Amino acid sequence: MPDTEVKLPSLGDGAPDAANLSFFFVREGDDVKEGDDFCEMFTDKATFTVPCPLNGRVKQILVQENQSVKVGQPLAVVQTA
Repeated sequence: MPDTEVKLPSLGDGAPDAANLSFFFVREGDDVKEGDDFCEMFTDKATFTVPCPLNGRVKQILVQENQSVKVGQPLAVVQTA
């Protein structure tokens, strides 16, 4: 089973290039489906949910709560079928 990094997606035109992690909706070992709520992020102007981009099992969480994450930085590793 290959591993895929789930990265912080672009926040949109004119948005900051980083956000902070509020919390994960998932834990290591959890099965996830594409579109499921994956984590909640926040900036000084907005709070938003990052959906899971693929089906698989969470292998490793790479970011801690309140940690700043740049766009494109890995949040977690998901093992796919």
